[in-house]
Amino acid sequence: MKRPCSWLLSTSLIFALAALAPTGVASPPQDSKASSAHPNLAGVWFMQDKVHPSLIAPENASLTPWGAEQFKVNRESVIPDAICLPSGVPRVWQIPAPFEIIPLQGRILIFHEHEHIVRQIHMNRTEHPKDLISTWMGDSLGHWEGDTLVVDTTGFNALTWVDLSGLPHSEVLHVVERIRRASQTVLQVNMTIEDPKTYTKPWTAERRFDLKPGWEIGEEICEENNTYLFPSGMKLPKEQAR
Repeated sequence: MKRPCSWLLSTSLIFALAALAPTGVASPPQDSKASSAHPNLAGVWFMQDKVHPSLIAPENASLTPWGAEQFKVNRESVIPDAICLPSGVPRVWQIPAPFEIIPLQGRILIFHEHEHIVRQIHMNRTEHPKDLISTWMGDSLGHWEGDTLVVDTTGFNALTWVDLSGLPHSEVLHVVERIRRASQTVLQVNMTIEDPKTYTKPWTAERRFDLKPGWEIGEEICEENNTYLFPSGMKLPKEQAR
């Protein structure tokens, strides 16, 4: 039996979807060469507990004046996912949809069911390209520190939110994620968010996910220009003021 879709393009429904439970088929085998020398993070994972709109309480985020103004703009805007825009990092960790970690030779892929986002973590590079083009998910470099995968990501555009509450970021956002198995069935992700244009100091957050051995990544379709979902008077996300 196929697992039902775990995402609908409505802010109110996002929070209800965390309770959906898939039924399963076996996950595909991983590249043994890619995973044998380090802890194996491979598998399908789903968030613990319920959806929390904030990675950090806005009053504790130490917003700059520019950041505070942009936060107000975001709070009056439609959630970007409602018009099929990618979630970005670190907000993608808040989405109540499963994701699969797939180790490959020289890379680790994170395949999100939500919008079918595929994030590529480069394990064979030590520096971000100097001519980096800004993207929704940024450019990610990874390396191992003991049992922890450390992911350094930069090169974002300024069109996503940091979390579901609408906390903003600029094009200089820098995210460091530390990903490890807290136990055999629990994945722990610690994030450090640094953006001097938006926040006066870096801040941290943590999310945990449960291993779902019988789950697979289902199909999700998101159509552009689905403006029938928007309440009258709601603003659409737009390029932030530089």
